[in-house]
Amino acid sequence: MKVNEKLLNRLREALMDIPTIKEKTMFGGICFLVNDKMCICLRENRLMCRVGPAVYEECLEIPGCEPMVHGKRLVKGYVFVYEEAFRDRATFDHWISLSLKHNEALSQQQ
Repeated sequence: MKVNEKLLNRLREALMDIPTIKEKTMFGGICFLVNDKMCICLRENRLMCRVGPAVYEECLEIPGCEPMVHGKRLVKGYVFVYEEAFRDRATFDHWISLSLKHNEALSQQQ
């Protein structure tokens, strides 16, 4: 498993104040689970964000974002985001916020 350590530390720092966070090796990368639900992952130099169906299509319009394909199956609600789409702090925080917002909605459904 190869991940960008600098980006991994950046992600850890952004998520460190969440009390229910768990870090787990999954999908060939490092995934962060919030409330026991996969929220955001790092694979090599790209984020895998679980943004949900409400904003999925909108996310795909952003340069540097593409649909998640697992094997040969398109996984709607999940996107891969390349570094070009989150180089600055504001865009990095945006992807984390989208993922956390969807995670919160999932948690409220239980």
